[in-house]
Amino acid sequence: MKYYKNPLPISNIGDPFILKASNGKYYCYPTSAPDQGFKVWVSSDLVDWKELGFAYKANKDSWGYNRFWAPEVVEFNGKYYMYYTAGWKANNSLRIGLAISKRPEGPFVDVNNKPLFDFGYAVIDANVLIDDDGRKYLYYSRDCSENIVNGRHESHIYGVELSNDMLKVKGRPVFLLKPEQRWELKSGNEWRWNEAPFAMKRNNIYYLMYSANCYATKDYSVGYAVSDNPLGPFKKYKKNPILKSKCMKISGPGHNCVTKSPDGSKLFIVYHT
Repeated sequence: MKYYKNPLPISNIGDPFILKASNGKYYCYPTSAPDQGFKVWVSSDLVDWKELGFAYKANKDSWGYNRFWAPEVVEFNGKYYMYYTAGWKANNSLRIGLAISKRPEGPFVDVNNKPLFDFGYAVIDANVLIDDDGRKYLYYSRDCSENIVNGRHESHIYGVELSNDMLKVKGRPVFLLKPEQRWELKSGNEWRWNEAPFAMKRNNIYYLMYSANCYATKDYSVGYAVSDNPLGPFKKYKKNPILKSKCMKISGPGHNCVTKSPDGSKLFIVYHT
């Protein structure tokens, strides 16, 4: 039996998402080449990792042109759906895109030469939950770059239902979380964050994990909220954060996902610092 040792041998990245694919392998899709696209790593055991190169690479005709951040991949009906963040050429604002591949390693190709949706404001950090009844939900952060509340830049988390084919959103988004617990306010009064949502369901309870505070500070940390419904209302855990750093010299842990052990008996949180 092999055991992992932190840090994993995947460096110079952020926002790691790990897919446990139906072929039994793990694929890690992080922020890795923010001016070009996304690289991918593969592992059979969560311990040894091999870089495979670009899973998605933008070109001159792509709708996104920079800030390629936070990709997440969902396996559905024999295909792989990558939801990712990028800066939109049309207005230099952040949006979420969708690219699809027949293989987990790519190449992923954009479904349309435009963002997945446009609600008129900057969005980042897409995450998808497929519920037990087959309905699909997308969670994202309304980015603080354009969301100003009472003169303060704030990132808030929203959820919206996806169409059954996962190619578009249904209806209007639902507001879910904003910075309000004491630990979430350590970045000061001008900028505050609830970002990087990750939703999962266990024992009929929906868990919405998220990160708060500035990613480049020691106060970047992970908390969670719970609900009986996929679109809330969510109630934050009183003892948040559940993952934080006591080290003064590096940024705190955040933008996490959760994946299963090779035998399926354990859950592991994966994050960056």
